Amino acid sequence: MIYGTINDLNRYRFLDDNIQKCFAYIKEHRLEDFEKGSYPIDDNILFFNIAEYNTKTDESEGFWEAHRRYIDLHYLLRGSEKINLNFISRMKQGAFSEEDDFLPLEGESTASIILTPGDFLICYPEDAHMTALSQTQSTPIKKAIFKIRI
Repeated sequence: MIYGTINDLNRYRFLDDNIQKCFAYIKEHRLEDFEKGSYPIDDNILFFNIAEYNTKTDESEGFWEAHRRYIDLHYLLRGSEKINLNFISRMKQGAFSEEDDFLPLEGESTASIILTPGDFLICYPEDAHMTALSQTQSTPIKKAIFKIRI
């Protein structure tokens, strides 16, 4: 996983070309103006979803997930979001859904980060993540989740 801010993109030039396309798209478009939904960039290789929801204060309402076919790049547009993290090798794995590219997991967090507008988190297939959490109180957020085919 990689946690950073859009203001420091020059430090991430070593990343995959498709991840660079995500960064370019972020810089070239006002994602804050996009409606909720899914947007293609490069057929099934690269697309993104705009999501809006209220964060949860109770972590028991959240769920762990990971993906096998896509890398996730979470980019926060509005609000503040806590994301819990672990490695899938340290967690109990459920049945993988090929159709949804969704691996449910059970376990505990070994780290967490707080995204604020302009921050991003890249989760690779080995990275378990629990999103939509709040530090103290539920708040509305808006974010783009880029999906990069492996």
